Amino acid sequence: MHKTSSKLLTALALAGLVVPALQAAEAVGIDGKWFAYPGQVDPQERTLEPPAPIPDPPLKPEFLEDWRTLRATLAAADARGEPIASGYTQCIPDGMPAMMQGMFPMEVMASRGQITIIQEAYSQVRRIYLAGEPLAWEDAEPRFWGHSVAKWEDETLVVDTVGIKDYVMFRNVPHSPAMRISERIYLLDTNHMIDEVTVTDPEYLTGPWQWSWMYTRRDDYKLYEYVCENNREFADPETGEARLRLFNE
Repeated sequence: MHKTSSKLLTALALAGLVVPALQAAEAVGIDGKWFAYPGQVDPQERTLEPPAPIPDPPLKPEFLEDWRTLRATLAAADARGEPIASGYTQCIPDGMPAMMQGMFPMEVMASRGQITIIQEAYSQVRRIYLAGEPLAWEDAEPRFWGHSVAKWEDETLVVDTVGIKDYVMFRNVPHSPAMRISERIYLLDTNHMIDEVTVTDPEYLTGPWQWSWMYTRRDDYKLYEYVCENNREFADPETGEARLRLFNE
């Protein structure tokens, strides 16, 4: 689809014909469907080097050993074919920041004053508001995807997120209510997008935990409905009433 030039969009915005926040999103072209690169990309289409692997979190010494022990326990259980229950077992969605590199593609949509990101896995919806100042963590009610506020710096979307539920963890890394997730999202080229992530947490981390994710555009893809049904509820075969199946410890 033909893209209107940035100069024309700016002129239209000045004339009151285009919402500035929407203008910026369309001008840099981050809207569309995106696959994780290279994980969800055909090997024959891997034309760029992927970002470096995510480093271990810079956890404070009093938390680091427990984290390493947990990781080893989980890996051993997987190797035995006896995986330990996780959030997925309870149909809990990834939340932030893991949803930004979910197991399936995601869609980025620009609208008035807002960027909406839909991750096919668990039908997760993240709303990034293009107005207002970042919240103090004390004012943010904990959520799966937190509270995200963003601004444009040239052609980079700079996002600030706070308010992640304490049991929503990325790579089993614990965090406090004061955890803050910063992102710089921009196009590397027409078909590749970068998300530079920085996590800070004064209670658990000794310094910033940083990594980058890359995506490849796949606008011909159609996102599917994803509903996690964990069979805790069932319809009574005689009355059709909803029942809750209780499991023994």
